Amino acid sequence: MPRFDTITYELDGHTATITLNRPEALNALSLHMITELRAAYAEAENDDRVWILIVTGAGRAFCTGADVKAIPGDGKVINERPYLSTYEQWEAPQEGTPPFRTMAKPVLAAINGICCGAGLDWVTTADIVIASDRATFFDPHVSIGLVAGREVVRLARVLPRSIALRMAMMGRHERMDAHRAYDLGMISEVVEHDHLLTRAREIAGILNSNAPLAVRGTRLAILKGLGLPLHEAEMLAEAFRERNLRTADSLEGPKAFVEKRTPEWQCR
Repeated sequence: MPRFDTITYELDGHTATITLNRPEALNALSLHMITELRAAYAEAENDDRVWILIVTGAGRAFCTGADVKAIPGDGKVINERPYLSTYEQWEAPQEGTPPFRTMAKPVLAAINGICCGAGLDWVTTADIVIASDRATFFDPHVSIGLVAGREVVRLARVLPRSIALRMAMMGRHERMDAHRAYDLGMISEVVEHDHLLTRAREIAGILNSNAPLAVRGTRLAILKGLGLPLHEAEMLAEAFRERNLRTADSLEGPKAFVEKRTPEWQCR
C-alpha cells in the first residue's frame, strides 16, 4: 500500500479512498500534494483490485484550492518541472483534478466541508458527488485579483449560466450551501455530516455490486459522448456495448439472472 505525506490512501475490498490530509491548511493544494494525488490516481487506475475511487477531505474543509504560500507567485513551476518543459504545462493546469478524461474507473467525491477554487474541480469532474450538510461552495479568484479559469468554465456546464456567473463574480463574498447545490443539480445528495463517509462507501458498494466493466463502459459512453452530436454519441456508446459483449462478465450477468443467484463478477 503506498504511503504519502499530504494524503492518505486506503483500499477496502474494491474501493480505494483518497483523503486530502492537510487539515491545518484547509487541504489547500501544495505542489507536493499535487504530485502525490497524481501518484494515487495512477495507483488506483492501475490496480485491478480497485473498481471505484472515493475522494474526501480531513478536517473542516474538503479543499480550498491552491496553497498560495506553497506555489511560486510567478506560476512558472508546475509539478516541480522547469517551465513549459512538458506537454501538460501547455494545457490548462489541472492541479488536484482526477484525470477524468483518460481514466476508466469511476470517482465519487464526498465533499466534507469548505470547497472552493480548485476544490471545485472534483465537484465538476467526479462521476458522483455527495456532500455533508456542512459543505459550502464558492470561488474566491476575483476577490484576490485573479481571473477564475477552468473552475468556473466547468461550473458553467454544471450550473445554470446565471448561477455560475454569479458565483464567479461574487467571489468570496457569497457562498452556496449544500442544499442549494443539491437543488441546482451540482451535487446528487446531501448527507448528515457524521455519516458522509459511511454513505460514500454504501454508494461505492452498490456500484461495485454491478458488473465493473459495464460500469466503466457506461461511464465512458456518457462522458465521451457529451461533446459529440447525438447520432455520433449513440454510435460511440454502441461501440462500447459491443466491446463489453466480449467479456466473461457479459455472459455471467444473464446466466446469474436466469439461475436466480448473485452474479460473480471477474472484471474480465
